[in-house]
Amino acid sequence: MGSETTLRLPVIDFSCKDLMPRTPVWETVRSQVREAAEEFGCFEALFKNIPQELRKAMDGALEEIFALPLEIKKRNVSEKAFHGYIGSSSPGSLYESMGFDNPEDHKEVERFTKIMWPEGNTNFSKTVHWFSKILSELDQTIRRMIVESFGIEKYLEEHMNSTYNFLRVTKYEASKTTEKKTGLRAHTDKNTTSILYQSQIDGLEVQTRDGEWVNVKFSPHSFIVIIGESLNAWTNGRLHSPYHRVMMSGDQKRYSAVLFTVPREGYIIKAAEELLDEEHPLQFRPFEYPEYLKLRFADTGKSYELPLKDYFGA
Repeated sequence: MGSETTLRLPVIDFSCKDLMPRTPVWETVRSQVREAAEEFGCFEALFKNIPQELRKAMDGALEEIFALPLEIKKRNVSEKAFHGYIGSSSPGSLYESMGFDNPEDHKEVERFTKIMWPEGNTNFSKTVHWFSKILSELDQTIRRMIVESFGIEKYLEEHMNSTYNFLRVTKYEASKTTEKKTGLRAHTDKNTTSILYQSQIDGLEVQTRDGEWVNVKFSPHSFIVIIGESLNAWTNGRLHSPYHRVMMSGDQKRYSAVLFTVPREGYIIKAAEELLDEEHPLQFRPFEYPEYLKLRFADTGKSYELPLKDYFGA
């Protein structure tokens, strides 16, 4: 799958208070987002506007929820594929995660919290809600920039309303080895966009277009933004959706939280007509996200170089 490299992902600063539409700084950042999304399919987003105490509180919340007994964590169930508790009984597995929809809605956070702590946990719910709301606003900024960069603002409202937010929190056990061990196998995200936060332990690796793996280093103020296959299809393949994985080594556990934007049921994902021409012929047939998930879920364990292309290539 290629060699490893210390090449750093593009770093884009979203901290400027003057980052508003139709301003020079907006246009500069928008150009950087488009370039990074096309070339790498991901980038490091600097966002210093989140107070350090919130980051520390989020780290504490992640540790607290995974310290719960297994039978409680398994209460996190969902009819949607990949949405509930995931833990592997395979010997040596390092991965464990939970998730729920609409974390920017305080009522939904409270509902999830009550499942984990029937007596309630105010600090947890407030922290996760506040954190998710900020990430949701960052996602909206990034996606608006992407739509504007293609000159298809007439689809902006439709595009923004085509998704809902889903928060997944994850724990990776320490591998207790000096050599790297797989925490999460290489994959592409199937959804629209993903914004990843991690505790102080690195482990994320992203594959470049030429097959090299980039060891991602987070700064204390950064998140990693990843383009999903659904957005790749909506832009007619103009944006890249990269393979990424988690590799663990050493004696420390890794905690992370990812805000995913997920296409709503009933929404038809199809390339905007303005992005089709002789130089850019149609790349994917129209499809619905749940349909794609069912196909991928049924083929778990199979390897595809370009999964979406194998199912819905034009």
